[in-house]
Amino acid sequence: MLDEAQVFRALGARGIAPDASQRHAIAAILELLNARTTRNWLRRAHAPLGVYCYGLPGRGKSVVVDTIFALAACPKRRIHFHEFLREIIRRQMKEPAGGPDSLVAVTKRWLSGIELLCFDEFHVHDIADAFLIGGFLDTALELGIRIVLTSNYSPDELLPDPLYHERFRPTIEQIKGNFKIVHFEGARDYRMKAEDAAEPRFFTPLNEETAGQLRQIYEDYEGGAPPQPLVLRVAGRPLQARAAGRALLWADFHSLCVESRSHLDYLDLAERWQGLIVDRVHSDLLHAPSTLQRFIWLVDIFYDRRHAFFIASDHPIGKALSQLGGAHDLSRTLSRLAEMSSRAYSTTPALSP
Repeated sequence: MLDEAQVFRALGARGIAPDASQRHAIAAILELLNARTTRNWLRRAHAPLGVYCYGLPGRGKSVVVDTIFALAACPKRRIHFHEFLREIIRRQMKEPAGGPDSLVAVTKRWLSGIELLCFDEFHVHDIADAFLIGGFLDTALELGIRIVLTSNYSPDELLPDPLYHERFRPTIEQIKGNFKIVHFEGARDYRMKAEDAAEPRFFTPLNEETAGQLRQIYEDYEGGAPPQPLVLRVAGRPLQARAAGRALLWADFHSLCVESRSHLDYLDLAERWQGLIVDRVHSDLLHAPSTLQRFIWLVDIFYDRRHAFFIASDHPIGKALSQLGGAHDLSRTLSRLAEMSSRAYSTTPALSP
C-alpha cells in the first residue's frame, strides 16, 4: 500500500518539500488509491470517487499527481486534455450509425482495464467539449474508475461562457459531489524562479545573428545536416517548414499559428518530432485571439511531452505575452515558458544534440 512517506521521499529526491496544499492533495489521492477494491470503495457512504486539484499555474499540481502516478501499482493512465479529445472523437467516428449511445460504448472500451485515470490540465471552454466531458465522466464514475484531475480552474469556473455555463452545471455538480476538491493556494510559482538554461532557448530580436543561432541549433541536433525547406502534411493539411530532420522541426510562426490549425495539428507534430523551432514570431500577431489560442495549444502539447522548444521573436516572448489579455490559459503559458527556458526543463531523453 502506497503511503505518504514514499511520496515525500520521491518529492524530496527532486528537491521539493510539500507545502500545506500539496500535503492535503497527497493525503486525498492516497486515500483514493488505497481503497482495497473498487466494489468496496463504491459501497462506502459518501466516499469520493476522485480528487480535483486546482489552482494557479506552477503551484505543484502536476508534480504531486505525476509523482503519485509513477508510484501507484495499479492499471493506470495519465492523459492530457487535447490528446483525450482526439482519442475519444476518433473512436466515436468509428461507431456504427444508429447503434447504442456511442459515447458510453466508446468510454467503456477506452477505460477497459484501467483503475486509475489522471487527467492533466482539465478545462472546458467549448460547449461541444462540455457535452463530451460530461458524458465521459458520468460513465467513468459509474464504472468506479478512480479519477484525479488537475486544473487551473475551480469546478464553478469551468465553461465560463455565460451563454453555456448553466448547461454544464450538472457536470459541475457531479464533480463537486463525487470528487474531493483540493485548492493549491501556494503564493509561489515554482517555474518562474528557475535558473536559466545553460544554452538559450528563446531568442530576440529577429536578425542575422538570431538566424545563425537557430541554424546552429538545428545542425547540432541533426548531426550537421543543413536545413532544407519543404512542405509537410500535418493532420491532413500542408505546412511550410524551414527544415524537418530526424528529431527537430523548424517552422515559422505564421505557418504554425497564424494559418488555420487546431490542437490535432500540434499533436501530430509532437508525435513526429521531439523538438520544435518556432521562428519569426511577430508579437503584434499575438493580438489576434485565434492566433494566440493556437500558440497556447502548441506550448501545452510540446510541454506536456517534455519536448525541446525554441522561439525566435521580435520582442522577448514573455514580455509580449504578459501584455495581452482575454485568452484562456494565458497565465499557464507564461508559467510553462518560464520553465521551458530554464535548467529545470529536462527534454525528451532521446533528443540530444
